[in-house]
Amino acid sequence: MSDTCFEALMSEHHAEIFRYILRVTGRRSDADDLSQEAFLRAFRAYGSLAPEANTRAWLFTIATNLCRNHFRAQKRRRLAYAQVSATQGDRHDEHPGHVQTGRETGQMIEGVVGRLPLKQRLAFIQRKVHGLEYEAIGQSLRCSAESARAHVFQALKKIRQALDGPGKERSR
Repeated sequence: MSDTCFEALMSEHHAEIFRYILRVTGRRSDADDLSQEAFLRAFRAYGSLAPEANTRAWLFTIATNLCRNHFRAQKRRRLAYAQVSATQGDRHDEHPGHVQTGRETGQMIEGVVGRLPLKQRLAFIQRKVHGLEYEAIGQSLRCSAESARAHVFQALKKIRQALDGPGKERSR
């Protein structure tokens, strides 16, 4: 393996992997640490990677596995983050004149996405934010492409329900 090849791979994908991890964890410091760890692991394993391999999907798999490990180790922090996100969303609803509607909606969506089950959140972000194909998502989540599609579908369903509001959910 040439250092130049790996440097090119890193410069091409580092920003995207960082953004993915940031959206999954919700914390810049965690994204910094986990993206560095992802590329350290990628560097160590790069020599054994098949030449025809999809390096982008491979990097997303490494990042996804690191995120899973991170959440297993930091379960209490993840729950606290979800509670803070929910509280901030309620505060914005009380003072709608203080925040632009688009910004409120974005924060509400981020809060809803942050509370999704981990597999659904990972699949949703990989598909809707990073545009990965279902096969690549399935590879990174260790499931079939159809299961990945189902995770995205369920995530979208929950996001729509949350955005419709509690009154509309009960009437269904």
